[in-house]
Amino acid sequence: MANLTNKIALVTGGSRGIGAGIAKRLAADGASVAITYTRGADAAAQVVKEIEQAGGKAIAIQADAVDAKAVTAAVEKTVATFGKLDVLVNNAGTAIPKLFEETTPDDIDTMIGINVRGVFIATQAALKHLQDGGRIINIGSCVGERMMTPGLVVYAATKGAVKMFTQGLAREVGPRGITVNNIQPGPIDTDLNPAAGDWATPQIAATALGRYGHVDDIAAMVAFVAGPEASYITGANLTVDGGTNA
Repeated sequence: MANLTNKIALVTGGSRGIGAGIAKRLAADGASVAITYTRGADAAAQVVKEIEQAGGKAIAIQADAVDAKAVTAAVEKTVATFGKLDVLVNNAGTAIPKLFEETTPDDIDTMIGINVRGVFIATQAALKHLQDGGRIINIGSCVGERMMTPGLVVYAATKGAVKMFTQGLAREVGPRGITVNNIQPGPIDTDLNPAAGDWATPQIAATALGRYGHVDDIAAMVAFVAGPEASYITGANLTVDGGTNA
């Protein structure tokens, strides 16, 4: 497939897990891709290397999701390197699984800072450069719509905020032909949420399919929403969760 030929994409938090999978899939579909990372330069470099070895183009940029200057600079570098920006994927996010009574103010600040403020910052920076007809794709969570897993109260609240941000922004940028959509993963097997982890059992039990999903399941949905066949989809919350919210 080459649905994204000549498109330029920026994926925040693209050095591992879902973000790395998204970056590789967008590149496989023809896009030139920039990824940001906070820590783990080696992992980010490996993603770039894999994309380049497959014949694609990619760069990695160090930028903490909560640092407005760094994120703005990452957007500017993406445009300076590739000439424009067509797709922003707000993937950077974090969860700190704890019962709410045990969650500290620092935990709360971290999750709100990365999952909500970080999305706002990156989107504002990108909108100054995003091409008409472009794509903004947020990575939310199925728990942002229906909460079934204890220990994710604050995380769920931040993803609920992403859901409403998506719907509101879609109205504002629609006249430019820019679509804004929210992909809501269920339990996906990554380093942050392994299928064999301590919190896996209740998540598996909540799915209809009785298993975790794979990074490629999310990357495929992102690639579709980024492509030309999804031009009439905007303000949507697209859940990829194995039936968790069924």
